[in-house]
Amino acid sequence: MKKSDAQTIVDLLKKAYPEASCSLDFETPMQAVVSVILSAQCTDERVNKTTPELFKICKTPKDFADIDINKLEELIHPCGFYKNKAKNIKLCSKQILENFNGKVPNTMEDLMSLAGVGRKTANVVLLEVFGIANGIAVDTHAKRISNLMGLSSKKEPEKIEQDLIKFFPKDTLKDINHLLVFHGRKTCVARKPKCDTCPVNIFCKYYRRNFL
Repeated sequence: MKKSDAQTIVDLLKKAYPEASCSLDFETPMQAVVSVILSAQCTDERVNKTTPELFKICKTPKDFADIDINKLEELIHPCGFYKNKAKNIKLCSKQILENFNGKVPNTMEDLMSLAGVGRKTANVVLLEVFGIANGIAVDTHAKRISNLMGLSSKKEPEKIEQDLIKFFPKDTLKDINHLLVFHGRKTCVARKPKCDTCPVNIFCKYYRRNFL
């Protein structure tokens, strides 16, 4: 695929999914961090059904640091892996209080120093909280689409992200983060991709190999 195709792909996806945006619900930076931690191996829909009760109680890092661990586990139980996620949320909150004066940091390095925060989580927080799009959050959708289209042959999210960053212009990174998620949910679905109605199928290695 030619790098000159990148902008066309973005334009076609934006036309197909004009509503593409972050689907997690939160009000404060700390709630954003918590939402993304909870979304690991869990759907955003499930997270959004789970967090309202929690977010009534907790808004700031201090709120999350102070909440009883058993109460936190009970509230986030539906999101799965609740014991590990609760432990990370508590520790992450304490780290923000102790190391960053109670404010969620706004750099990749600082965010990744927090418990439960990997590169994907940091990319989402940077984009949704601070409007910083220096990378691409490679979730299961972005990984699948990248491999099928031929944008990357890598399996590791970090390596896929580097391939995508080299392909897509920097000023499209904010859009492509959301567009890949929506494309993966609505068209390039895991079990049976809807290749015949895909807005970018002419650029897709999988489509050309199997349908042309």
